[in-house]
Amino acid sequence: MLKKFLKYSIPSSLSMFISSLYTIIDGIFVGRGVGALGLAAVAIAMPATIALFGLATMFAVGGGTLVSKNFGAGDKDKAVYVFRQAFKFIIILSSIISLIFVIFAEPVVTLLGATEKLRGLSAEFLRYYSLFCIPSLIGITLNGFIRNDGRPKLAMVSSMMGAVVNVLLDYVFIFSLHMGVKGAAIATGLGQVVTIAIILPHFLNKRGQLTFGNVKLETKIIKEIFTMGFPSFFAETAFSIIIFFYNIVLGIYMGEKGISSYSIINYITTNIYMMLLGVSLGAQPLISYYFGAKNTKKMFTTYKLSLRVSVVVNFIFAFICFIFGRKIIGLFTSDIELINISYIGLNITNIAYFITGLNLSTSMYYQAIEMPKFSNLICAFRSFIFLPIILFTLAHFYGTNGIWASMIFSEILSFVAISIFTSVRINTRKAISA
Repeated sequence: MLKKFLKYSIPSSLSMFISSLYTIIDGIFVGRGVGALGLAAVAIAMPATIALFGLATMFAVGGGTLVSKNFGAGDKDKAVYVFRQAFKFIIILSSIISLIFVIFAEPVVTLLGATEKLRGLSAEFLRYYSLFCIPSLIGITLNGFIRNDGRPKLAMVSSMMGAVVNVLLDYVFIFSLHMGVKGAAIATGLGQVVTIAIILPHFLNKRGQLTFGNVKLETKIIKEIFTMGFPSFFAETAFSIIIFFYNIVLGIYMGEKGISSYSIINYITTNIYMMLLGVSLGAQPLISYYFGAKNTKKMFTTYKLSLRVSVVVNFIFAFICFIFGRKIIGLFTSDIELINISYIGLNITNIAYFITGLNLSTSMYYQAIEMPKFSNLICAFRSFIFLPIILFTLAHFYGTNGIWASMIFSEILSFVAISIFTSVRINTRKAISA
């Protein structure tokens, strides 16, 4: 079981790590090539870009859960039909979103808390990022389905190549062509185009069980995919909501410097968040498959492995940040005050991610066994139930350090609350017998 789990979780985690790595490199180039205001501008737009990632993950996980379940139950035709429904719908959805964000970029960033000084830069970044919304969402979705089709390494390779292209283009667009934040957005989009180019032959040349084909959209299937995958979207939206609240509070108490600091922290901690997400995404195909085969023992074993691996990953990441944090932050800025603020915030925030990993793995487990209501409950606890109250309270009484520490208490309370309201073992027996 450990070998099989690592076969899926390692490529998935590395794939997510690489995706977040080129987000960090974007930040380094923006910080060095545009400045602190560029970092703050991207931070304002980040909730919107994360929400887009969440939409794609919703269809990747929701559709992937149903695909692996049907593979486990021996129904290949139904699995292929679900994949085709999800793929067609995400093309339509991404086209609509791209159009809306390109036209209304400035009102969107204003709603996200952009100050007058940041509004123009934030809107510029979001507008150019949204031009590539279609390949971005399709690339993330197909990556998820490839994992459920038994090719986790291909998903990793496609992400790696997209990252390499993104880094190269970042340098060219920002430093050679002086295109500013729009250069970073375009480089990210073209990186996703490369990712799709590597993934497509798997489906076009029928190298797995999932293949393309024209289908008429069926409301029942789309609704089922949406229901199963919504917690993944909710989890990413929860992350966006967390960033939104932090930007508001930091803007009040610290101004643009506080937002810039949080932007750097987010660039760095995106690595651990994406790796933890990768661990849970790696577990999902196995849990869904064993759920379809009604093998409770292997479902539990996979879930426990995901919890343990997430703790180990967290410890390594936190240790690296504690020892080398100032040097890592120094890649983004040479401002000593900003480095000191960010270093303290980074190390306090990393403590919260130990609990975040447990919450993400539990949320994904409930998705995999088709009990998304409990996944949604976890996301609700983490984002708009506990966090705003704790954040504003600690900010008022303890200032900057209170702001950084608020995520720790929010994640702990979420974990305790879900443990009180639900039982994984009892719910698994209910799901199997349904």
